[in-house]
Amino acid sequence: QVQLVESGGGLVQAGGSPRLSCAASGTLLSRNTQGWYRQGPGKQRELVADITHTGFINYVDSVKGRFTISRDVAKTTVYLQMNSLKPEDTGAYYCNLENGPFAEKNVYWGQGTQVTVSS
Repeated sequence: QVQLVESGGGLVQAGGSPRLSCAASGTLLSRNTQGWYRQGPGKQRELVADITHTGFINYVDSVKGRFTISRDVAKTTVYLQMNSLKPEDTGAYYCNLENGPFAEKNVYWGQGTQVTVSS
C-alpha cells in the first residue's frame, strides 16, 4: 500500500511561481510513473506532467515551458514547479503514482491540493 501526501498550492497571483510537493510512503516498485493531474472548475481531470522510472518526462501542451516536474534522489518525493501561473491554471492538483509495470500496476492518488490563481 502507498500513501501520497501533497503540499504547496494555495492562493497565488498571476505570474507567481509556487511549488507543489508529493511525498510517497510505502512500497514503491522500481518500475513506476509519478505524475501530477489537475481538475479545473467544470473541467475533467487532466494530466499535467509525469515522469517515468527511466526519467522520461511528459507535459501537457498548456504548461510546457512554464512547469517543471522533478523528484528527489530517492524517487519518493515528486515536485511540480509552476512558473508564470495563469488564471486558467486554477484547479485541484492531484499527485498520482502508477506503481509497477503497465499490465500489473496499481494506481494511487493524493488527496489533492487547491491552486487558485488570481488575475
